[in-house]
Amino acid sequence: MSSHEHHHLRRQVRATQVPGGASVLLPEGTHVHVTQALGGSYTVEAPDLGGLFRIEARDGDALGLAPPEEEEAPRKRAPLTGTQLEEAVWNQLRTCYDPEIPINIVDLGLIYDLTLAPMKGGTRVGVKMTLTAPGCGMGPAIASDARGKIESVPGVTEAEVEIIWDPPWSAFMMTPEARKTLGLA
Repeated sequence: MSSHEHHHLRRQVRATQVPGGASVLLPEGTHVHVTQALGGSYTVEAPDLGGLFRIEARDGDALGLAPPEEEEAPRKRAPLTGTQLEEAVWNQLRTCYDPEIPINIVDLGLIYDLTLAPMKGGTRVGVKMTLTAPGCGMGPAIASDARGKIESVPGVTEAEVEIIWDPPWSAFMMTPEARKTLGLA
């Protein structure tokens, strides 16, 4: 979902500066435009502060938005195994978004490798991913988001998301649908 709603922050809120990745406090009353609401976060433009910021969905109330619906606790569901587990991990990664681009990280072609390894009590998931630009400060935030979502999958005991730079990312790594969405096809 992409949006251009205008809001004044109803309270001070912690945000991540885009693309630098610095954690900042946005003051109550700050005028913002919601530019993207995808994957459990909001990207907002704050004209008076001169930039873009990512606000987590749990802080949507600061924007005057309803909190996200609570899901059934993932760990209470039966653990998945085999191809179901791998499919569930890929589906979770499809809920992670670059805050500047309305395409998930899988369709952007940022995921280079995904491995599942059995371990005592569950499965360890390893992901190697890249970013659209070297030096993007959002890398740790995107990797943390991916790790948390992977770890919510029943049967996953541990997840590691490593950012790598080889091979360098290019727009040709995106799915045809993603290229079309961005007007590149």
